[in-house]
Amino acid sequence: MAEETINGVRLLVLDADGPQLSSEADALDVIGQTYGMEIDAIVVPAKRFVPEFFQLSTTLAGLFIQKFQNYRLRLIIMGDIADRVASSQALADFVRETNRGAHHLFVADRTELASRLEASR
Repeated sequence: MAEETINGVRLLVLDADGPQLSSEADALDVIGQTYGMEIDAIVVPAKRFVPEFFQLSTTLAGLFIQKFQNYRLRLIIMGDIADRVASSQALADFVRETNRGAHHLFVADRTELASRLEASR
């Protein structure tokens, strides 16, 4: 995990390798890693989430994002989920609506992350 600032937004970037995130308790564990830090957002690699996270019927994605909302932190999910989005209209709509708000984000890579953070300033 590393702290960095991109376009004025203080980020905690989780390592790509690590335990799979599969519950609300995991969201709280991730949020807990920010205690004592001045962090605006947490960047979580998409591959850290269990496959069920991207199946909206499980409600895991919504619950995870809600935990971040409750703690006034931004969640940024970074990684290529194009295949999942292409195979699920519900997920495509969810990603589009989430990104429209610009608080929580789904981004493919660091380039898109920097661009989205610049646009949201």
